[in-house]
Parts: sequence; C-alpha cells; structure tokens
Amino acid sequence: MGRLFGTDGVRGLANGELTAELALDLSVAAAHVLGEVGAFEGHRPRAVVGRDPRASGEFLEAAVVAGLAGAGIDVVRLGVIPTPAVAHLTDAMGVDVGVMLSASHNPMPDNGVKFFSKGGHKLDDTLEDLIEARLREPWQRPTGAGVGRVTDDRDGFDAYVAHLVRSAPNRLDGLRVVVDCANGAAYRTAPETLGRLGANVTAIHAEPDGLNINDGCGSTHLESLIAAVAEHRADVGIAHDGDADRCLAVDRFGNVVDGDQILAILALSLRDAGRLASDTVVATVLSNLGFSQAMQREGIAVEQTKVGDRYVLEAMKAGKFNLGGEQSGHVVLLDHATTGDGVLAAAHLLARMASTGRPLDELASVMTRLPQVMVNVRGVDRTRADADPDVAAAVAAATAELGETGRVVLRPSGTEPVVRVMVEAPTVEHAQQVADRLAQTVQRALAL
Repeated sequence: MGRLFGTDGVRGLANGELTAELALDLSVAAAHVLGEVGAFEGHRPRAVVGRDPRASGEFLEAAVVAGLAGAGIDVVRLGVIPTPAVAHLTDAMGVDVGVMLSASHNPMPDNGVKFFSKGGHKLDDTLEDLIEARLREPWQRPTGAGVGRVTDDRDGFDAYVAHLVRSAPNRLDGLRVVVDCANGAAYRTAPETLGRLGANVTAIHAEPDGLNINDGCGSTHLESLIAAVAEHRADVGIAHDGDADRCLAVDRFGNVVDGDQILAILALSLRDAGRLASDTVVATVLSNLGFSQAMQREGIAVEQTKVGDRYVLEAMKAGKFNLGGEQSGHVVLLDHATTGDGVLAAAHLLARMASTGRPLDELASVMTRLPQVMVNVRGVDRTRADADPDVAAAVAAATAELGETGRVVLRPSGTEPVVRVMVEAPTVEHAQQVADRLAQTVQRALAL
C-alpha cells in the first residue's frame, strides 16, 4: 500500500484501512521511537489526545489512549478540540506527545491519526518512517506502576481560546461575522474566540452529531455560508474544515476569498506593522500566479514549497520566516502557533478589517487571481506520476504552450489516491482545455 504516512499523518476509511488495531499499534510504535530518540529522558512521559467529532473518533481515541498508556505514557484526553489546539496544548502543558484524531476536510467515514512532538511540532519524515518500521514489533511491556495513567482535561479549551484572543492585534468590535464550523472541531472554539474579541457572531453548522461533519458545509462547501452572509447582511463569512486548521472567507458580496488572498492580506498587515520576518512569505507551488505577482509589486519575497502545510512549516523554520500558507486555507502564523490554525487566521484577518476600516473585498483586491482549474484523476497509480515519460512529455508540451501566461502543476496527492492536475491560463476555457488533455494522458498512462 506504499508509505503509511501521508502529508498529514495516517488517514483512511475508519474501521476499513484505519482500524483500532492500527491506531493502537501506531501509538505504541510512536512511544518507542520517541523514547529511543531521547524525548522522554529523565522523566515519566506524558501525552495529550484530542479528536474531531466523527463517530469513529470515539473508538480510535480509545485505541490510541490504550496504546500510549500501555507503553507507559500518562495520557490526558482533551476531547473534541481543533488540531491546532492539540499542537498548542502539547507545548503549553509541557507534555511529550500530542495526538489528534481527524481526517480534516475528508468525508465523515474517513479518519486519521496525527502526531506532534514536544513543543507542538509535527513529526518529520524520518521519525514517521521509523514509527512505520517499528509497527507490531515484540516489546517489553511495563506492568504495575509502570503503566500509564489516563485523565480527562477540563481547562484546555479555555486556555486555547484565551491564547487565540491574546494573539489578536486589536479587537473586532462592530464587525458582523458568520462562521461556518463544518459541524466539526471548531463548533465552540470559533464562535467563542471571535465573540470574546467583540465581533457580532452568527454560527452555522455548529451542531456536530458525529455523522454530519463536513456534510455539505465548511471550507469545502461554501454555498450555505454565502447564503447566510447575505441573509444576515454580514460583513464577512468565515469557513473552517472538520478539524479547524483551515480558514476560507466570503466577502459581503458573496465572493470567495481563498487562502492565497488571506495570505496576501496578512502579509501586508505584518509588513505594515514591521513584523513580517525578512519581508518574506512562504507558499506552495499551487499558489495562484496572481499571488506571486501581487507580492512582487509590494516588495515582498515569496518562497515556494511542495504542497502540504508541513513543508510550508519546514521552509518557514529553515528561513526564520513567520508567515506561510496554502491556497486551501492553511495559514501558519509562526509567532503564535506551531502549525496551521484556522481560527487564529480568522481572528487576524478580521483584525485587519477592523483596524483599517476596509471591507474584505477591498483588502482582497491586492491580488488578481488567474483562472485556475484543478482536475483530480482517480483510478491510477499515483506512485508513478513523477516518473512516467508520457506524463512528463505531456506536461512539458502544455508548459511550452502556456509560456509566461500560465503554468502547469501535476502531482500525486499526499492524502488521497488521486493525481491532481492544476492548470493556470489567461481564460478558464483555455485552462480547462489543457487540464482535460493532461488528465486524459494521466488516466491512460497510469491506469491500474
């Protein structure tokens, strides 16, 4: 099945590919690997475990807790809480391991396991490979007082919200905001945070029942948010995904403001405050060409990485930059968080609106998006996407055809069994034509 870990932990159909047994084994292996690299040296290890509201998160949480405690780690259950809250609390509580159970924006039947090391940082590829290699190995199990103890946290939610509120550069008084919580982990966090900052908040899709997460709502389904912004005559709409590490927005006219535009707005905000490190922002190869053009006009450099917020983070740390993100709405504000945080990004975006008195549509006009088409090619061997000569020749031909007026990005997904074909061109029609042609080549060349 290839590498178990993708760009954002281990994901799959809950109780299908991702079983309780696998979740338990991953936790045991992670405990062994982190222990052997010295993460627990000199003290009794501790972990926090959080989850989004998916029904499958209940049994997977039990499996992860059992694996960690069985390996001698004391575990604090955080309950339903955003992924970035687990990262923050891993650091703030001084624990050695954080685990989040979520499949982010994926449909409800999926789930995932994501690990954070001490300080709230995602594990690098080397550690993930070691964990995968150590799955189900024989081991000496602790007994008696050596087994981990399990407790429930009562204060993590308030501590995380207080952290978000403290991070905002100014209050949001007077702003009318609709927030779509995706029936996910943001259902309490987002309304509470924005409300404490003074915004007039209307929350929609904030009643998770374990089955309705991401179901026609959230950052992948913006129709109901657009309608709600119009209905409530709001200044802005904010959309999160199932685990609240993404933020997209809708302006007062119902236009979508994507992650590239949010990143551009925040880059100018930090630059104007003299706080944009090295006057540089980190983005991925899928960021719209219009984003790079806008940043160039503003004298801001752009560092590009592979797709995935982990790679954005790696580049930010390597270059000591403090702002990065993805078009999908992952925004990393490294001065305040160790990973992408949708509610944090929303608070800072709204703070820019409040401090300037400018509506979102005006702020977003700093960049002009080139027409961009994405085609997901399914039923193919994604592992051969980067090496197949027919695919490479087709990409080269399309790139030559577009010249400086557009570009092509073809890549295997790190979280789903698909190959993604992205094309930018002067018109939607041209982009669609090139993307469809490339998709046909991929389908033919990489067919299973």
